[in-house]
Amino acid sequence: MAAASRRRGFSLPAAACLVVVLLRCLSASAEPLPQYYNAIFSFGDSFSDTGNFVIINSGKLPNMPKFPPPYARCSNGRLVIDFLAEAFGLPLLPPSANKGTNFSQGANFAVMGATALDLKYFRDNNVWSIPPFNTSMNVQLQWFDEVKQTICSDPQECRAFFSKSLFVFGEFGGNDYSFAWKAEWPLDKVKTMVPAVVASLVRGVERLLDEGARHVVVPGNLPAGCIPITLTMYPSEDRSEYDPRTGCLKKYNSVALYHNAMLRIALDRLQRRRPEARLVYADYYTPYIQFARTPHLYAVEGEREGNIYHLSALLSPLLSPLLLLWHDTTDQRAVGAFMEVR
Repeated sequence: MAAASRRRGFSLPAAACLVVVLLRCLSASAEPLPQYYNAIFSFGDSFSDTGNFVIINSGKLPNMPKFPPPYARCSNGRLVIDFLAEAFGLPLLPPSANKGTNFSQGANFAVMGATALDLKYFRDNNVWSIPPFNTSMNVQLQWFDEVKQTICSDPQECRAFFSKSLFVFGEFGGNDYSFAWKAEWPLDKVKTMVPAVVASLVRGVERLLDEGARHVVVPGNLPAGCIPITLTMYPSEDRSEYDPRTGCLKKYNSVALYHNAMLRIALDRLQRRRPEARLVYADYYTPYIQFARTPHLYAVEGEREGNIYHLSALLSPLLSPLLLLWHDTTDQRAVGAFMEVR
C-alpha cells in the first residue's frame, strides 16, 4: 500500500517541520510554479467559496473599491484555493454563478453552507436547519455540466481539457454534520450519516473522472469542535468534554476524525479501481489542530478556548504548500523527503 501511495499520489499530513520548510521555499521565490495545469475547478463550501453565496443572495458581486481583492469570501484574506491558483500561475477562480465569465482557466462552484447530501435527505429526516436554497454537491456538479458547455464542444475535446486540469473536490461533509447537530441529534446518530456522506463524495469524484479528470484533490473535514460557532452554541460545564491541549470540544472532533478515516479508505479503494487517475487526500484536520495547540508559533495571542476563527486566511499559507508537493510530474526527491519527514 505504501508503494501504491508513492506511485499514484499520497495523502498530505501536515508535519510542522515540513510546513516550515515549504513555506520558506515558497517565500524565497515569488515566481509561480511551472504551469502543470491549464485550469482549476473547485467544489465545496465556505472554505472555498469565492463569491457564489453572495451572487445567489444578491444577484451580483459587490462593488468594493476600498477593499483590495479578493473579496466576497467567508474570510478576511485569501483561501486555500486562491493560494493554489496563484502558485500555479492561474487567475483567481471566478464564481460559477457569475454568468458570462470566461471559465477557460477554471471555475469555482463552492457555496457557503453546501452539503454533500441533497437537501431531500435532511427534510426526510426532519432536519430543518438547512439553507433555503439547494447548493449541495450534486447541484454543483450540475453547474459544472453547464460551465463545461462554454469551455469545450465535444466529449473528446472535453476529456482532453479536463485531463490537464486540477480538480479540488471539497471540503464537503462539515455542514451535513453541523445541520444534524443543530437538530439535536446525539453523537451516535450523527455518526450514522458518515457512510452516506462519504459514499456521496466518492460518487461525485467518479463523475469527474468519467468526464476526463485525472488529478483530483479531496480534502477531509476540519475539527468542528474547534470552530467558534460550535464552542459558542454547544458549551459544556463538564471540562472533560474539552481537549485540554486545544480547548476544542472532543465530541464534535470525533465525527470529523471518523469521516476522514472513512474517506481515506474509500479514496484508496477508488484509486485501485481507477488507476489512470491520481487521487489525493488533503489533510486539513492536522494543521488546524497544530495551530490550536501552539497558536503562539503563528503569532496569535489570546485565550485558548474560542480563539479560533474561520481559519482559512491563517491556515491557507500552511495548507497550500502541502498540496503543491503533488502534481502530474511529481519530483521524486520531494516525495522521498516527504516520506522521511512523515
